[in-house]
Amino acid sequence: MTFKDKTAFITGASRGIGKAIALKLASLGANIVIAAKTTEPHPKLEGTIYTAAEDIRAAGGQALAVKVDVREEAEVQAAVDQAVEQFGGIDIVINNASAIQLTPSEHTEMKRFDLMHQINYRGTFLVSKTCLPHLKKRANPHILTLSPPLDLNPAFFAPHVAYTISKFSMSLCMLGLAGEYAEYGIACNTLWPETTIATAAVLNLLGGESMMQVSRKPEIVADAAAWILQQPAKNYTGRFLIDTEVLQEAGVSDFSGYAVVPGSTTLMPDLFTPGYLKVMIGGE
Repeated sequence: MTFKDKTAFITGASRGIGKAIALKLASLGANIVIAAKTTEPHPKLEGTIYTAAEDIRAAGGQALAVKVDVREEAEVQAAVDQAVEQFGGIDIVINNASAIQLTPSEHTEMKRFDLMHQINYRGTFLVSKTCLPHLKKRANPHILTLSPPLDLNPAFFAPHVAYTISKFSMSLCMLGLAGEYAEYGIACNTLWPETTIATAAVLNLLGGESMMQVSRKPEIVADAAAWILQQPAKNYTGRFLIDTEVLQEAGVSDFSGYAVVPGSTTLMPDLFTPGYLKVMIGGE
């Protein structure tokens, strides 16, 4: 597996899943564009675009750190232009940037509603749209978005309508683009973890240290992403993928090494998965 001479434009790549994917692709020779907002250290959030760039170079890839708010069209366009100028094109787009607030509708402030939709759906559409002219020129172009499989089960919507709609909108975007750009051979897929992933969002927003202990490491998503991005774009498109299912297709059967607590089988299913429904509704 190699990504030599390939360039990946990754939103939210300064930490978490985005950075894990960046490091994985960099270790396989890719050029990485870190398109994220954090330029100064944050007390609760590890890393900046510049520290991520240092780590990516240490992993073996080339890095371009660009401050980007995916809500701002001019910033996205400028980042894409810089990427093309420095690396000659864009082969891969990873829509990873996302905002989350798991509140019931009456307690969801409209500024948070707007933030989630502007970053999650609008940001995914904007970044994809801006990169598409460059992807059309590449040999095996992929767009991969970190969003869940589409499932209209009301149980996925009822606890947090605004967030669910924003994440499913990202997946709808990929479904539409997969059809629209099939003639150009651009793969458009989504990827979602089977379990919670040990990131700042889990630590600070979803369950703290106890939730981290029943999560997997971001590397499981990164390994799945790398395999997806190696597939023939013309044929491997329009899919809603789960990390463990992808790795099983790739020949991996043992996921114990990905657990934060090595070997642990007590793991928390992620939102929007069948396992999550069993836990929340079935009481298992």
